[in-house]
Amino acid sequence: MVSGLKRMEYRGYDSFGFCIHGRDKNFSTFKKVGKISGANEELDGMTVAGNIGHAHTRWATHGGVTEVNAHPHLDCQGDISVVHNGIIENYKELKKELEAEGHTFISQTDTEVLAHLIEKFFDGNLERAVKKAVAKVRGTYGIVVLSKNDPNKIVAARSGSPLLIGIGDNEFLVASDPAAVVANTKKVVYLNEGEIATLTPENYFIYADRVPQEIEWDAKDVEKGEYPHFMLKEIMEQPESLRNSLRGRLLPEVGNAKLGGLMPVEERLREIERMYLIACGTASYAALEGEIMLEEYAGITAKMVPASEFRYRKSTINRDCAMLAISQSGETADTLAAIREAKSKGVMTIGITNAVESTQARETDAGIYNHAGPEIGVASTKAFTSQLAVLALMALYLGRQRQLSLVMGQRIVDELARIPELVEKVLQSAAQIKVIAEKYKDSQSMLFIGRKYNYPIAMEGALKMKELSYIHAEGVAAGEMKHGWIALVEDGFPVVAICPSDSVYEKNISNIMEMKARKASIIAVATEGNEDIASIADDVIYVPKTLEMLTPILATVPMQLLSYYVALARGCDIDKPRNLAKSVTVE
Repeated sequence: MVSGLKRMEYRGYDSFGFCIHGRDKNFSTFKKVGKISGANEELDGMTVAGNIGHAHTRWATHGGVTEVNAHPHLDCQGDISVVHNGIIENYKELKKELEAEGHTFISQTDTEVLAHLIEKFFDGNLERAVKKAVAKVRGTYGIVVLSKNDPNKIVAARSGSPLLIGIGDNEFLVASDPAAVVANTKKVVYLNEGEIATLTPENYFIYADRVPQEIEWDAKDVEKGEYPHFMLKEIMEQPESLRNSLRGRLLPEVGNAKLGGLMPVEERLREIERMYLIACGTASYAALEGEIMLEEYAGITAKMVPASEFRYRKSTINRDCAMLAISQSGETADTLAAIREAKSKGVMTIGITNAVESTQARETDAGIYNHAGPEIGVASTKAFTSQLAVLALMALYLGRQRQLSLVMGQRIVDELARIPELVEKVLQSAAQIKVIAEKYKDSQSMLFIGRKYNYPIAMEGALKMKELSYIHAEGVAAGEMKHGWIALVEDGFPVVAICPSDSVYEKNISNIMEMKARKASIIAVATEGNEDIASIADDVIYVPKTLEMLTPILATVPMQLLSYYVALARGCDIDKPRNLAKSVTVE
């Protein structure tokens, strides 16, 4: 359980705890504030006799970061132990009812309500009590429950928060992420929405017919290896992750993409004239890129809407539209809610995700997997560039269904095939970017600017800087600077300008000169061979020439490295930035 939690810390890391049902029929419970890696000595000296238990690493939602609020949570008698991912939305009213019935609460969490509800309904059978308890709650949950009085049994239930069962060698495991079990087994069964499962030492039971799946990656894929941080490892893995995303999908002779996941809806896609792109955080910037790609190459009217906003706005989405949902984990709560809203209106839903058998993959009508491999660093890197590559494939595919010419299709295919090699070339600038990062590590604020395809990359670069280094940063459309943001610029103010030699290069240069006239320090990301930019910018990072549509993949890499090295110089926790979690499974 401890090794599983260590591999899961990117999901939450402000506190942790575990409970083991010992051979003496008692619970051995341990909780601690902080990261599990900080308690190695304490844990190494601990011995508990037992073969059944559960553990949790927390990202606080309800209640502060304290040992009392850490999971597991117990009932009044200490006979039932619960760990929980998600949010119980009606916990206050349930807590009030339970207190009126004599239950005593000790934490500030919503999770503790579950322990007391299960206690209320317990009649000797844990599955029955869990089923009755979850029927009373509103919200999301992935729970794992133990009972002293129904021993040798784990009961798990999910609604809106992922769970899987690992089928090991003479053992069964339950977890919220494959990373926790991949060292023990690659054979897993994913629980569907609303399902309850029971694990015993002999077997596991789900109240539905299920077939085990194979995890695509190995335990070594979720280890840092020779790298000091997962983020640096994942930045450096991008040539390979992009190769995996593109492998088998490029058709040079016909200038098209082979996307097997879209075959079930191929004919319906021909009729689509509008597409809504739904995503959160970094994925939303990929969606913005997709919006431009789809309009320019496929002739489809496209609109990016943040998933967290979609359900709360009056939308014109209808059966003539399609929804494209983008999520690295496939478990993002807001994105899943948007998908369900669209499906309720009869809208075709398509997904792009890196997680095979994720909830998004199961609930969308069709989709495309990234195949980028596991991403452990909280700040997304290789998943993002993979999303950009997959969106380019999709724009090509839909464009060839429509008016995109064979010649242009073949050119896109040829350039996509070169992208992994070109990213390798950009990565060779890491040492130079580290030097630039040292110059600006003490900045209080930064601006990232770009136009057209590189405006979303400016926003992504700013987000990475905020996430990793805690420096205030904003991504701005370069042409908008004079409409307010230029007021921030003063002597030495750092401006990262993404200005490749593309259709808006001259416009970009004009905007950079406006910054330079006000004594800004310019860090330019430019195309190889552009020597003129060196006379304008204080520092230049070069990327190779490619199609304008694909330049954002190359321009993203310097954004990632710059943010990484600034955060490193500032002594920040790079893989686990404060207040953030990798997979946001609550709204």
